[in-house]
Amino acid sequence: MSLKGKRVGFLGGGNMGEALIRGLLGAGLVPAELLAATDVRAERTAQLTRQFAITAHADNPRLVREADVIIVAVKPQVITAVLAEVAPAVTARHLLISIAAGVSTATIRAALGKDARIIRVMPNTPALVLQGAAAIARGCGLQPDDLPTAQAIFGAVGRVVVLDEDLMDAVTGLSGSGPGYVAIVIEALADGGVRMGLDRATATTLATQTVLGAAQLLAETGMHPGALKDMVSSPGGTTIAGISALEEGGLRSTLIRAVERATQRSRELGRGPA
Repeated sequence: MSLKGKRVGFLGGGNMGEALIRGLLGAGLVPAELLAATDVRAERTAQLTRQFAITAHADNPRLVREADVIIVAVKPQVITAVLAEVAPAVTARHLLISIAAGVSTATIRAALGKDARIIRVMPNTPALVLQGAAAIARGCGLQPDDLPTAQAIFGAVGRVVVLDEDLMDAVTGLSGSGPGYVAIVIEALADGGVRMGLDRATATTLATQTVLGAAQLLAETGMHPGALKDMVSSPGGTTIAGISALEEGGLRSTLIRAVERATQRSRELGRGPA
């Protein structure tokens, strides 16, 4: 296993860092004594230590010195400052894996002011329940074990694909932002149920489980989404009547535009302030 014996440190102990820590521990990939995290909030580091029995503190350079693999899990707005802070501690033995949306490997290398082994990953929030989708982009100068290491880490909290870095903004627009789109779809379905007489709790339960079940069916069978749509659309039936309403409302084209616009915004954020 490419992670065996490696110390993994998280620069940033937020929700995504916590999800990855939970996934690594749950999968038995990294023991608690080899995990560490930093956060500027003392109450957060105390919580991580209490919850997972890992080392947690506020000293970013110390974390880098003591780790082999570093997950850069800070906000894009502060990543340059954090990288400048830890740069003196970064050596050739470190693998840096950044999950900062819109921040290229070239930007990370420039902020460090030195060559480094860098991998860029775009995960999403369902990693919190071990159902994430993550895209991995290789940087330059990696060792043979580096990509399998990243795949093992993010595979512990969901599914992983490997793509060229120039596609990462599209990943951000689709799977990175996608949970927000799906949440609106679920809310709207529940609203429809309420309009037709269901109570809110029942409508929300049915809407959520319907989306979850349909997604799991597609994932486990490899069925094309169009085939599932056809499977449940009887001639002259209820489903095709509902689909007709969706087409009239432009749901399909609206979702396409949402991914397009989010992708464009990711590119803008990656370029930094105008």
